Amino acid sequence: MKNIVVIGSSNTDMVVKTSHLPAGGETVLGGDFFMNAGGKGANQAVAAARYGNRVVFIAKTGDDLFGRQVRESMKQDGIITDYVFVDEEHPSGVALITIDSNAENCIVVASGANMHLTPSDIDVAIDEVRGANIVLMQLETPVETVTYAAKIAAEAGVRVVLNPAPAPVEPLSEELMKNLFLITPNRSEASRISGITVKDIESAQRAAKVIYDMGPRNVIVTLGSDGALVYDGAMFMLVEARKVEAVDTTAAGDTFNGALVSILAEGRSVIDAVREANAAAAISVTRMGAQPAAPTREEVRAFMYPKKR
Repeated sequence: MKNIVVIGSSNTDMVVKTSHLPAGGETVLGGDFFMNAGGKGANQAVAAARYGNRVVFIAKTGDDLFGRQVRESMKQDGIITDYVFVDEEHPSGVALITIDSNAENCIVVASGANMHLTPSDIDVAIDEVRGANIVLMQLETPVETVTYAAKIAAEAGVRVVLNPAPAPVEPLSEELMKNLFLITPNRSEASRISGITVKDIESAQRAAKVIYDMGPRNVIVTLGSDGALVYDGAMFMLVEARKVEAVDTTAAGDTFNGALVSILAEGRSVIDAVREANAAAAISVTRMGAQPAAPTREEVRAFMYPKKR
């Protein structure tokens, strides 16, 4: 069992299924409504925990029903929540999600307590950060906190993975980028970070090179149904996605990242980890919801290697 630390956001997702996503000023009568635990950090922690490793989640919620529900639901997956701090001044984060008939989604997030996770909170959990096999973060918490945690981990020889989502408004600092073992942007995030519009494999390669030159030792540009492009400074490798019938793509990227770090923590190569993480993400889009959609290790292996009848 490996030690994985996930630092990031926790939200409660409120989801409505509709025939199409509303245009500006349009009201759409939706169908099914459901509410469940979400947030990129929490989603990735759950995806990692379902691989059977020891996962510590560092986050901040409000002193409210949503925050209490988050901690309780994460414990059910065996996640250590000792460092899910309670903010008495700000509410827990919430996300309003609309999903259309093509499984495309539109998401608006009210960050709440997520944006008040501080470097001093990281100090409280510093022994867990320094003792991890791998640390995974995103950008739904303050970038100053992300940068600080990356520095602490890298100085201790811990591999740091950043999923730069949502796409950063300001350029990511050299201080942060140089401490990354791996960065995993999608098309829009790679475009924002590199300044190159990613529209095909060739432009993804050019963007990956630019991002690599900023400091990370490895770059993975996730391309949805086109797979994932891996670049280590010497060669490119396009790892194909698994073909499935999608019903909800909401947390596919989070499932990918959670599975990815679990596999990397076990000592396997980046390419092997991407192949298996692609399979985990493929399973997740065939299910509704964010955390409920994340598969177990056994489900992923059965999907990748079906038994012959």
